[in-house]
Amino acid sequence: MFDHVGLNVKDYQASRAFYEGLLASYGWAVVAEWPDHGVVGFGPEGQGRLWLHVREPYTTGAHVAFTCDDRATVDAFHAAGLAAGGADNGAPGLRWYHEDYYGAFVLDPDGNNIEAVCHHAVG
Repeated sequence: MFDHVGLNVKDYQASRAFYEGLLASYGWAVVAEWPDHGVVGFGPEGQGRLWLHVREPYTTGAHVAFTCDDRATVDAFHAAGLAAGGADNGAPGLRWYHEDYYGAFVLDPDGNNIEAVCHHAVG
């Protein structure tokens, strides 16, 4: 299991605003921030799990997936990502990966593919 992930971003304010809006739907918030250094961390209950750093080379084309306990959380995650300025990269729905794979995708300001996924059947 990963402890945390870091992404290099081009625009600190745009990325911070996007992830703050997106991750609020997941129950995560800003847990640490050093704006003078272009660093912000998000996570649950004070645990930095996703870190953004303004530095080159910028991360583009990465794929980061968040596990969700239910499909409603996937739906909320996707809606929050769009509301925060992300680009739709796949509406919530079942995928061919396996019969219960329910996922949704948004692109962040740098073009990274951010996913929410639930592996549980409805029932």
